[in-house]
Amino acid sequence: MHGGDGGRGQLWLPGDDGALRSYRPRQMPRSFDDDDAAAGGGAFRSRTVFSAAHVVADPFRTAAGAPAAVDWDATLAFRHHLWAHGLGVAEAMDTAQRGMGLDWAGASELIRRSAAEARSAGGRIACGVGTDQLTGAVSLSEVTAAYEEQLAVVEECGAQPVLMASRALAALAKTPDEYIDTYVRLLRQSSQPVILHWLGPMFDPQLTGYWGSEDLDVATGTFLEVISTHPDKVDGIKVSLLDAHREIQLRRRLPKGVRCYTGDDFNYPDLIAGDELGFSHALLGIFDPLAAIASAAVRTLDTGDIEGFRALLDPTVELSRHLFSTPTRFYKTGVVFLAWLSGHQSHFTMVGGLQSARSLPHLARAYELADTLGLFPDPSLAAFRMASLLSLHGVSQ
Repeated sequence: MHGGDGGRGQLWLPGDDGALRSYRPRQMPRSFDDDDAAAGGGAFRSRTVFSAAHVVADPFRTAAGAPAAVDWDATLAFRHHLWAHGLGVAEAMDTAQRGMGLDWAGASELIRRSAAEARSAGGRIACGVGTDQLTGAVSLSEVTAAYEEQLAVVEECGAQPVLMASRALAALAKTPDEYIDTYVRLLRQSSQPVILHWLGPMFDPQLTGYWGSEDLDVATGTFLEVISTHPDKVDGIKVSLLDAHREIQLRRRLPKGVRCYTGDDFNYPDLIAGDELGFSHALLGIFDPLAAIASAAVRTLDTGDIEGFRALLDPTVELSRHLFSTPTRFYKTGVVFLAWLSGHQSHFTMVGGLQSARSLPHLARAYELADTLGLFPDPSLAAFRMASLLSLHGVSQ
């Protein structure tokens, strides 16, 4: 096992109580029976599925508080990995540390590079449109202008826009009407149907009270009013509130033809499977580490086999809930950590120094859950890297 466990065939993993427990890593990779589909199975038939994707930092130029330094080769290679499994890429969004290490300068370059790669690979891509180029006090008209600037960049690249929630708008807008006016203007200008994104405060506390109210029933009404003004300009909505019941009620109220893309990383198997009245498509951060399993599960769903779909995806929920545990916004650390263990990048460094945002016991549990799922293409490499991280933190193996 690369010598990572000292030849003992086990790792000593720390728990939250400080005690060490023995864990014997998986010896062989798991097959998800998706090799043929991943290589050329075409698009999914039953659901539209995006994975939000992380960025790979340049480990030699990255420092906390410094502008994002991105390893473009590794970052784009990971997008090809997602496309190869049939997933669309949701680019420059929360999972890419948008507003948490990745500024607009880095995000705009990421959008341009990824959109070009998508064209060359025939992959589907949607890109985040926000207002994060703004600094200091601004007016609502300046917020709208910032949205318009980013919308133009995404459309010029040929990508589908995702209108993300804006911290600047949340700080300035005092009434639902101010949200409605801003979004209606953007919908009128968009040259193609967009995805509207409602990101809850558990992902970003600065978005508390979005849509003009902390009462989610009132906020939902405003959100639906925005959609009703131009339903032909709304491909779908992405809801990230971690409230399955609310998402189901909301999707049942959408105009015909407007999709609901679940962003619920706690309840996604239920929401994607759906019920007799409908289902959710997906735009999920957890599908970044779960690409192979997610692909196999959705292709199984394509055949009408809901039980098989659930058998593949249900066991992943424990890992997802762990990665997205409070404070939820730091889930990106676990996503990048698993990418490193999986061999998609050569280091565990993040823009903004965010690799320090989770504790060693949290990462150890993430490794254990992922290894139990058979998530790692090379379990021995994952065990070796886990052992090296433990040793770095003073846990001898």
